[in-house]
Amino acid sequence: MTLIKKKVWATPQTHSPNKIADESKFKPSTSGSVGSGYRRELLPDPVSYYEGQGLKLMGSRRAHWRTTECRFHGGSDSMRIKVATGAFVCMNCGAKGGDVLAYEIKDSGRDFVNAAKALGCWVDDGRHQVQAKPTPLSPRAALEVLSFEATLAAVAAGNIASGIAMSDDDLSRLMICANRINRITEGFA
Repeated sequence: MTLIKKKVWATPQTHSPNKIADESKFKPSTSGSVGSGYRRELLPDPVSYYEGQGLKLMGSRRAHWRTTECRFHGGSDSMRIKVATGAFVCMNCGAKGGDVLAYEIKDSGRDFVNAAKALGCWVDDGRHQVQAKPTPLSPRAALEVLSFEATLAAVAAGNIASGIAMSDDDLSRLMICANRINRITEGFA
């Protein structure tokens, strides 16, 4: 018979060093149990989050770290973002954090719980609290852009139906039109 030793998690004030403490009290729950609190796995994708904040991530899409502006001190290209985790560090002012939640806290001035709720990674009583994600345009501005782009697409369709060939510039503008319409619908979906 083989005896398996368990790691002892005991404090001198409450437990004898010879007694084995219940290890489950000291480990985070991985069972997906219902309860309130922060859920790291619900954090938004770092690249989507930072681009949604209006930051342009420069560098290769395959790079582990990408460069962007630092809004904390106004630097144009001093902030580095680790795309896998969302960690950030400014090479000039020293602002840093380990994930998008840390950035949200620093950028918005919210406390931990409210920032987590804003990002949709806070669960109350087992129910995922999803707040409406911020959109880059107001609904009115989005409708104005959609109206203009739809008119442009209709004119192009009418020209094609009349047998008028599209120039390369017209085709390029029509592709931009389609992209804008898709991005606005994704932003308000």
